Formats: sequence, structure tokens, C-alpha cells
Amino acid sequence: MKKIEKNMYNLQTDSHKGKVLDDLQTQIPSDPKIKKLTNQAIVLLQKLIETPSFSSEEEKTALLIEEWFTANSIPFERENNNIWGYNKHFDASKPTILLNSHHDTVKPNGNYTKDPFKASIVEDKLFGLGSNDAGGCLVSLMAAFTYFYAKENLKYNFVIVASAEEENSGPLGLKSVLKYLKNVEFAIVGEPTLMQLAIAEKGLLVIEISVKGTASHAAHPNKDNAIYNALPVIQWFQSYEFEKVSDVLGKVKMTVTQINAGKQHNVVPASCDFVVDIRVNDMYKNEEVLKVIKNEMPKNVTINPRSLDLGSSSIPKDHPIVQSGIKLGRITYGSPTLSDQSVLSCPSLKLGPGDSTRSHSADEFIYIEEIQEGVKMYIKILEGIV
Repeated sequence: MKKIEKNMYNLQTDSHKGKVLDDLQTQIPSDPKIKKLTNQAIVLLQKLIETPSFSSEEEKTALLIEEWFTANSIPFERENNNIWGYNKHFDASKPTILLNSHHDTVKPNGNYTKDPFKASIVEDKLFGLGSNDAGGCLVSLMAAFTYFYAKENLKYNFVIVASAEEENSGPLGLKSVLKYLKNVEFAIVGEPTLMQLAIAEKGLLVIEISVKGTASHAAHPNKDNAIYNALPVIQWFQSYEFEKVSDVLGKVKMTVTQINAGKQHNVVPASCDFVVDIRVNDMYKNEEVLKVIKNEMPKNVTINPRSLDLGSSSIPKDHPIVQSGIKLGRITYGSPTLSDQSVLSCPSLKLGPGDSTRSHSADEFIYIEEIQEGVKMYIKILEGIV
């Protein structure tokens, strides 16, 4: 095995298997119950793939998840397209571990060469929209929850939430049901991390910028062209660096991603509008970043934040769940991508089978063995603390 090469923000992956190269291959004994749950999880994932579930349109996949709970005699609750259930011997005097992943997907991009809604297995790869993001994580967590469901004398309770509207950060997703969850002390959020420990993730702040100018005919002189006025503002977003750098998540990253100005060739527009995608590290709150930007902008610029709610999240490296994973050979890192962690107020760990670089890609897939490893590793890490 090659030695892993990583910095605090990136993981080096094996291009063939998409797995993190690791000196320590943890041996987890096979268990007939785990094997049965894993096989059931793979079948469920195939059904989920073949059932379209774009954000806010997850009704049919919610029914499939209900069927899993019913088949395993697990009571559940549902609000909109979110489904959740507790372990059989829930004890209100004990803290609760939240297990969460989502069953909505983005829409398939135009570069697919395979049917995105056909769950085909080719050379140990399960193809299909949502297979990697985050169907493999969801079914693996559901299998792990089912494994622990009837166990007695646990140190923690369990609650699992199969949530909706994660991909569009919608109002009827995980955030809408948090008020019903009991005694949650920390969470494991299922997203593809190659089963490594993402102990922090960047928050997201999206702002709309409008740079003003004076409208005029293009044939006449105009020293107040909104597009020209926007150039130094865009340059500022490209070059400005926030002072605080996170040991885990690095720098705050700002990227101009959309721009719009003018409707016809011979008219100088009155404004130039653009959008900035800002990935915020755990050293700043979104409100602090916005304040800095506002203080730096000239008077002819207006700023409109779309939301301030999607903050960065983290869990201490010395937290028992993180230490349990480290003892099993897992590594820690900071994730640049956003997940439902952003709506949680408790410490949370991002962890799941699959590779984040495959998410939202054409011909999305997950390896069957990644799901097998995912179920076993979720169980083994949790057994280290419960």
C-alpha cells in the first residue's frame, strides 16, 4: 500500500477504487446480521435510484424509506418528506446521537451517458443519480441504525432522520424537524467522505452585488459606466484575504460565480449585478464576513445576502466519536462542501461511503464495497462509544 499523502484540506485518492490510501487496513469481523442488513441496504439504494427525488419532490422515496422501517418493525414519524425514528429502548435520561442523511438529489446534468434512473451494477460499481450523493450514506446509516435499534443498555439513544431538501437548502428539510428531536448531543451526517472523518466543514454565504452607474447611449461619453465600475469591485473579491485562517478549514474563499449587465449593445446599463459564493471557515460567523465586505465596498455598491443561516460546523478532535474513528485508522480533515451540518447547533461529524468528487457528476456511481465498508465502519465506530 502506498502511504497516504494529504494536507489539512484535501485527501489523496486511489484513481482506480476511489478509496483513501491508508497504511492501516482495519479488519472488521464479518457478522451475518451486518451482512444481511448490508444486502438489504443495497437493494433499497437501487430502488431509491430508480425513483426520482429532486429536492422538494421526494414523496416517492419517502415511501420507500417508510417501507424499510415497517419491514424491520421500527416505528417512525414523518413530516413532509422527512422521516425519523428512535431506538426501541429510548431513555429520556440519556443523550441522543443523531444519524442523518438525505434522500433528495440534484437534477442530472446533460453529460450523462447512462440512464440516471437505472440502478445498474457494472464491475462492482452501482451507477445512478444519487448513488454517491448521498444514497450510499443514507442506506448505510439506516442499516447501522437498524443494527442498534433493539439493543439494550446503551450509553446513548439513537435517532435517525432521512431528510429532504438538502440539495437546495430548502425550508422543509432537516431544519424543519429539529424541534421534534430529543436530547441530541452530537450528530453524524452521512455525506461521501471515503469513510474518513470530516471534523469541520465550511459554511456558505451567497451575496448578490449590484454596482450602480449612469445609463446612456453607447455612442456618447460616459464616465459612470456600471460595468467599468464593477471591475475593481470584482477584483477586490478576487484578491481580498480574510485575516483568520483555520487549522482545519484553511482560508475563507470568495468566488464570483454569476454576472449580468445590459440588454442591448448600444445602451450603457445603469447597473452591473453579480453573485459571490463565499465559503466561510470556522473562525468567522457569516455575519462577521458580511460586515467586513460592507465596510470595504464603495457607496455605489449595494449588497444583498441570500441567507446568513448556513454557518460553518465542527466537532472537537478529542470528541469520543472522533477518537473512536481514529483508533480504527480513520484520518481527520476539513470539508469544503456544505451539508445539513449547517443547520445543526450541536457538534457534528461528516462521515460516509463514497467520494465527494463524484457528487453531481455525470454517470454518478458508488462502489458496492464502499457500502459494505460503510455499514461495518459506522457500526464499529459507534460501538466504540455506546
